[in-house]
Amino acid sequence: MGHRLMSEREKADIFMKTIELEEAGKTEESKALHRTIPLPPYLAKVFKDKVGADFLIRGGYNLSEAEAEYGPDWLAR
Repeated sequence: MGHRLMSEREKADIFMKTIELEEAGKTEESKALHRTIPLPPYLAKVFKDKVGADFLIRGGYNLSEAEAEYGPDWLAR
């Protein structure tokens, strides 16, 4: 998916920015920014199993941690 791994600090900073955007009424921007935070691998796997790989791909979710844990082809398996 082309995303790099993020530090916990980077994730927290982005999350705080999503809150600021939401409070400013910029809901769509907040949601888009939130999707740049990597989904934890277990959660990405649950989403893949429950709603499908296409949901994750179309949604633009950051799957870098899942790719690091499960391998780059995990969505196709």
